[in-house]
Amino acid sequence: MTNFPFRLSLPFTVIMILIASACGKKTPIPPPPPPVSGGAVSGTAGSGRPVVAEFTVEPSSVERGQSAVLRWNVTGSNNVSIDHGLGTVAASGTQRITPNDTTTYMLTASGPGGDAMASATVTVTGPAAPPASNRNRPRETGTLTDRVERDLRDALYDYDSNNIRDDARAALTSDADALKRILADFPSAVINVEGHCDERGSAEYNLGLGDRRASSARDYLIQLGVPADRLKTISYGKERPVCTESDESCWQRNRRAHFSVGQ
Repeated sequence: MTNFPFRLSLPFTVIMILIASACGKKTPIPPPPPPVSGGAVSGTAGSGRPVVAEFTVEPSSVERGQSAVLRWNVTGSNNVSIDHGLGTVAASGTQRITPNDTTTYMLTASGPGGDAMASATVTVTGPAAPPASNRNRPRETGTLTDRVERDLRDALYDYDSNNIRDDARAALTSDADALKRILADFPSAVINVEGHCDERGSAEYNLGLGDRRASSARDYLIQLGVPADRLKTISYGKERPVCTESDESCWQRNRRAHFSVGQ
């Protein structure tokens, strides 16, 4: 009978050791999910960063002179832009493009948690389809300078911006058609795309802003099929205003991309 308590205490001790061991065991924390690969879509839902749910170009390969369509959908941001002259865009939408060469478009979306970026590439191959013959089209009247001043419209910009807004996009689309006709009639002509600003800000800053405006307009025209080697950019900053009143209506007229005959 003296061994009976000892026989009961041995399994009880083993049970207590097992309980203590189980209580001290930590459940491993699962590793975070791997990052999205491929670079086409970025941003993580719930992180405070925007999410680029879609950014594609269809078709992804075209012949020179043909068009493709960019399509995008972004959540978590109202500040979305696309380079190559498209500028600020809505959070979702489509845009028809006609690049002259293979081009990679970058979409950037900004949010409180950071930026999200995505890319889409359209490959341009071969020559454009032969254009309709111009031999039966009568040559339009006027000198080169007359045609540039008469047929081309200014593209206007918002304050301190070189983004191409909707009315500027419409003006440049019309300008692209007119430029193709002008350059066909004047095979050696080069056209200046001038960048201009309103009177506010330093001369140095406005020269840089004017250069960005001229470049964005030129890039957009090239996407529409105007030959790149026939377009030259130049910035005049605030040196050549068309209006000298200090009010918004006048400043708006001065914030522009304008066209002139190159040397």
